[in-house]
Amino acid sequence: MTKKLFFLFSFFLPFFGQAQIPVGYYDTAEGLIGTELREALRDIIDNHDIQTYGSLWLHFQTTDVNADGLVWDMYSDVPGGTPDYTFTFSVDQCGNYAQEGDCYNREHSFPKSWFGGEVPPMYTDLFHLVPTDGYVNGQRGNYPYGEVDSPTWTSTNGSKRGPCSYPGYTGTVFEPIDEYKGDFARAYFYMLTRYMNNISSWNSDMLSGNDFSPWAKELLLDWAAADTVSQKEIDRNNEIYSIQDNRNPFIDHPEYIHDIWDLASSISEMQLVSPRVSYRNSTLYFYDLNAVYSDFSVYSLSGALLFESSLEGYTDELAINLNQGLYIIDLKGMDHRSALKLMVISN
Repeated sequence: MTKKLFFLFSFFLPFFGQAQIPVGYYDTAEGLIGTELREALRDIIDNHDIQTYGSLWLHFQTTDVNADGLVWDMYSDVPGGTPDYTFTFSVDQCGNYAQEGDCYNREHSFPKSWFGGEVPPMYTDLFHLVPTDGYVNGQRGNYPYGEVDSPTWTSTNGSKRGPCSYPGYTGTVFEPIDEYKGDFARAYFYMLTRYMNNISSWNSDMLSGNDFSPWAKELLLDWAAADTVSQKEIDRNNEIYSIQDNRNPFIDHPEYIHDIWDLASSISEMQLVSPRVSYRNSTLYFYDLNAVYSDFSVYSLSGALLFESSLEGYTDELAINLNQGLYIIDLKGMDHRSALKLMVISN
């Protein structure tokens, strides 16, 4: 059987200019995808300035302040409406609580029990710590995030707890309201990048090895796509940068999410374009290749770099051994970039 190419997509990289990204901050990640990009981003954002747990109360006053000066609690906020209760900084700190509206506390949106409790630097990393109603925080517990069709408990703003209805998982989960699902998803993508070397020792149904479990990855990709980056997240990212001296790359560059966890979708604008490629007899053949492309790389679908070279001398064909599976052929030039999704079927 002949080995064939199935699909080709054009490459599109959106840029969010609102964020105050320091000049050159992401230079070492430029042009990378998959595991290489994740590692480069990890190297950029690690070794941040670790905060004390007590200092979080003060930091929330700049990272999570609403336009009215009150606490921005994503577990009680009603965007475009009036929440049943609000919190004043310092005055309404928990303390004890018996019901919603009693006080706000420090929520580890990525539960601390997953990484072993009061372990630095995860324990005080502001990118996953947010102020929330203490009672709702208690109802969430350390359950994974998910989607719930038949809730066993619902908060006053519509956050829900109950059996997961998202495909691939049936355990108990907590579902925040739609307006903040992307916020939490991008916090999770940050955590699995900042701490990618630690994750294999952590414990959660949302994790597998040093990455997400399959259902959790698809859930968070869906959430990030449906709830895009807001000005709230941009402002919060900038404030945390001033405190911790690191940033959430997935707020500054949301396309990085797909470049790491969903390579096929990151090569968006699904339309057939030149150039083309095929694979047969242990040879990669290029067609309609023009001079705008100077280099190419071959990646596994998981993002592992298998081969890279200048196109000089390889304008028509290249002898290379590829096993059965899916691959990304990444073509790069000064002002152009395309990627080809290659399916290799064994003889």
